[in-house]
Amino acid sequence: MAGIMQDSFGRVLDYVRISVTDRCNFRCIYCMPAEGIEWIPHEKILTYEDMLFLCSILTDLGVRKIRFTGGEPFVRKGFVPFLESVKEAHPHLRIAVTTNGSLLEKWAERISGLGLDSLNVSLDTLNAEKFLQTTRTGDLQRVLRGIDAVRQTIGVPVKLNSVVMRDFNFDEIAALVGFAAEKDATLRFIEFMPLDKDVWSQSQFVPAEEILSRLPDPDQWMSCPSKENRSNICGPSRYFRNSVTGQRVGIISAVSDHFCHLCNRLRVTSTGVVRPCLFGNFGVPLLEGLRAKDAGAVREGILHAVSRKPRRGATGVPSEEGAEAFQEERHMSQIGG
Repeated sequence: MAGIMQDSFGRVLDYVRISVTDRCNFRCIYCMPAEGIEWIPHEKILTYEDMLFLCSILTDLGVRKIRFTGGEPFVRKGFVPFLESVKEAHPHLRIAVTTNGSLLEKWAERISGLGLDSLNVSLDTLNAEKFLQTTRTGDLQRVLRGIDAVRQTIGVPVKLNSVVMRDFNFDEIAALVGFAAEKDATLRFIEFMPLDKDVWSQSQFVPAEEILSRLPDPDQWMSCPSKENRSNICGPSRYFRNSVTGQRVGIISAVSDHFCHLCNRLRVTSTGVVRPCLFGNFGVPLLEGLRAKDAGAVREGILHAVSRKPRRGATGVPSEEGAEAFQEERHMSQIGG
């Protein structure tokens, strides 16, 4: 019988994000530098066998949902067969994937049989030139074809994630809402988070309430009931429903209105380090225990990370003097998106 992981502040932790690779075929401006990063040697990242073993331990500890991320997870050879193995081993586990969408067209049919809880696709703009600007290498039409290919399959709920930046896509908020409605996808706007001091700029930051005010027909959007907001199902999003069309849009206010008191997650990097907080520096290495198939050592490491989960992370807008959020030199690609 599964246990329950609870931190020292009473939060039940039943959701884990696992980065399957640090590698990506994009170079998004808020994720990594233009020249990319030094890739981690293959032998130092989690194998699929390591991850399957980890999933078994996590489910025994009461984890009900695992999200697989990157880098870009679909660039790793064997990722879809691995997901099929996870589903076979843990049929009741809720599985989600976050992707840049560039390889979805190839895998859409196989993805349809996975019974995913959600497939989250990053889509910050509908303008091909701006898309290339922000991803540095990406092809917008390829991503849109991938979204369409997945939509044509059965049972794959699609979410679109858009990081809002003032001088980049702030003027596309209404267009993105319309696109999501057309594709029957759930759109989530995300505040630009201060994870990399070389990229983040307060002048580009748009708070959640301002995003909300820019939705088309703003008076028609009503906050969803509390059971739909910031639950284990919805994660960190606050959802709003259009009273006329019924469309639902989420807003993730990680900076302006932090939700640390509701956080129910851990993160595991591609090198097997479990981190209790996205904005913190602390992590516990699990790789040695995973390679040795030492369930006790892995479990102990996970619970140690849980015991160090802070009441809240440094999620506020950084100050001019030194920005408390910039605690460590690390790009978003290295911590699982």
